[in-house]
Amino acid sequence: MARHFSQEQLRVRPSSKEEAVVASAREHFERTLVRVRGEVVGSVAALEHPNKSDAANYGEVFLRDNVPVMLYLLVQGRFEIVRNFLTVCLDLQSSTYQTRGVFPTSFVEQNGELIADYGQRSIGRISSVDASLWWPVLCWLYVQHSRDEEFGSSQKVQRGVQLLLDLVLHPTFEGTPVLFVPDCSFMIDRPMDVWGAPLEVEVLLFGCLRSCCQLMELAQKNSMSRLLDQRLVLTRQWLHDLRSFLLKHYWVTSKTMQVLRRRPTEQYGDQQHENEFNVQPQVVPPWLQDWLENRGGYLIGNMRTGRPDFRFYSLGNSLGCLFGLLTAPQQRALFRLVLHNRQHLMAQMPMRICHPPMEVEEWAEKTGSDPKNWPWSYHNGGHWPSLLWYLGGAILLHEQKHPSADVLLMGQMKAMLEECYWSQLNQLPRQQWAEYFDGPTGTWVGQQARTYQTWTIVGFLLLHHILRVNPDDVALLDLHASGRQG
Repeated sequence: MARHFSQEQLRVRPSSKEEAVVASAREHFERTLVRVRGEVVGSVAALEHPNKSDAANYGEVFLRDNVPVMLYLLVQGRFEIVRNFLTVCLDLQSSTYQTRGVFPTSFVEQNGELIADYGQRSIGRISSVDASLWWPVLCWLYVQHSRDEEFGSSQKVQRGVQLLLDLVLHPTFEGTPVLFVPDCSFMIDRPMDVWGAPLEVEVLLFGCLRSCCQLMELAQKNSMSRLLDQRLVLTRQWLHDLRSFLLKHYWVTSKTMQVLRRRPTEQYGDQQHENEFNVQPQVVPPWLQDWLENRGGYLIGNMRTGRPDFRFYSLGNSLGCLFGLLTAPQQRALFRLVLHNRQHLMAQMPMRICHPPMEVEEWAEKTGSDPKNWPWSYHNGGHWPSLLWYLGGAILLHEQKHPSADVLLMGQMKAMLEECYWSQLNQLPRQQWAEYFDGPTGTWVGQQARTYQTWTIVGFLLLHHILRVNPDDVALLDLHASGRQG
């Protein structure tokens, strides 16, 4: 069947490189796989670093980095490795008082002993939150795709789920359903003024709770436990409250912003508050008007009392689509926003992790003058090729579930995705599959980027798979493709 490409796509499309690049990427990927206790359990974070004496901990198995690895193994049918990975993470779930229920950020086997990091060895000594929230998501996707319900309903898995829920659903002094975390406690792993309730953590919490519900329902089939029933009811309610909260306070469009700017402030007492977080109209940034246009929408980065973070975070918004947090019309509004701001978000190396970056005094004050996060670098507006498959999966999953909705828009999104794919195919092998890229156009390899970065390699392979090999496999990313919805 003939394929038709636009002039821009033809400009970036190589004549015969695709098969060779994909084959080479697969070889690199196989080299990333490591054994623990004699079994293959996952991938190291990176194969190489330009400065061999500064390899740091990139030879460890990071839970966060292995998310695309496990999904790629699932579509390949290599279920045993995924189960091994989930089991090792479960064995390493913390049982100490302060971190009880936390899954490890990373682990490594040294002299026959498993050593896990819960933040005690990280820069800044901050424990990551996303690792713990990703584990139930990966576990449910494994159970759903492999049909290994015995593993999902096992006492070991169910105990791990309950320990995690004890941690994240623990009462706090806040009356909101979000999870509060410190700065640099997820993929944004250096100070970036993301403390509070950052979007990525809250969307991951939504996916985590939804997956926990699905896993508990498996156990419920074979159990008459009243405690399990009560926990399931509580988790479903929390899931509902969290989604309502995020859609009310994080989702913005041109229309909602006009309402927000005219809301009263300084409200107190028992009356219904229109401005619960006392957001002053002066905090709305001037770039937002053009960014939103008329029909665009997105989830802002954070909501704190009087201090909303209007930055666009690519991962949190993409996961909002994949996890079903956003409705179908809202997803299409997000796609329109991405198209409208394509020059910023995609540039020459798709895609930018957040926009806009902090500059000058703001950069110095809020990042602690972090040289790795100087403007347009690393997490401060840098470009991460590993993020493209999340957005690509969101686009293709939406099209699969809503094939007749706004065909023109979806055609434009797929054309953009196709061009981004060719752009990565052209550039990544030449740039040694670098971790991230710097500058407003994402042209330069990151100043401290690792080379042959695993999630760069496997992210490209995952996108290639759902674009070329088997587009139907994008259904794997649907958390509620089967079973009861949260």
